[in-house]
Amino acid sequence: MAFIGNNATGKIPVRFEHSQASVCGSAHGGSFINIASTVGVRPRSGLTWYNGFKGAVITTSKSLAAELGPDNIRVNCINPVMNPTTGLGVSFAGGELTEERLQKFRSTIPLGRFSTALDVANAALFLASEEAAFISGVCMEVDGARCV
Repeated sequence: MAFIGNNATGKIPVRFEHSQASVCGSAHGGSFINIASTVGVRPRSGLTWYNGFKGAVITTSKSLAAELGPDNIRVNCINPVMNPTTGLGVSFAGGELTEERLQKFRSTIPLGRFSTALDVANAALFLASEEAAFISGVCMEVDGARCV
């Protein structure tokens, strides 16, 4: 049994089984979709431990994709950009969520807006779908081209 911190603020027990029956309970394989963050690929000052944890989620996702692939289990990751309505919005914006701070951060996103829960859900639906049956080990930025 290993322990992985949840956003580096707590610990959760994690145990990975290596048989497809114990992981997904199906002979047809399955799909895991982990949520990391763009800071896992483009770290931000002042968020060192959060950056590191999200980087670990990305690396673990890729490693599990290689490990579970022979059992037809796909593992992918979604990296959303900041959503100011989350609990970490103040940390991401560098202080109180004033319109000036939000506009400054928004200006770093080429598509000109923050991510939404629907953006992340749509990416997850695609990665879990049959259309993505041969996609595994991918970390999809849902960030309006911010990490480009």
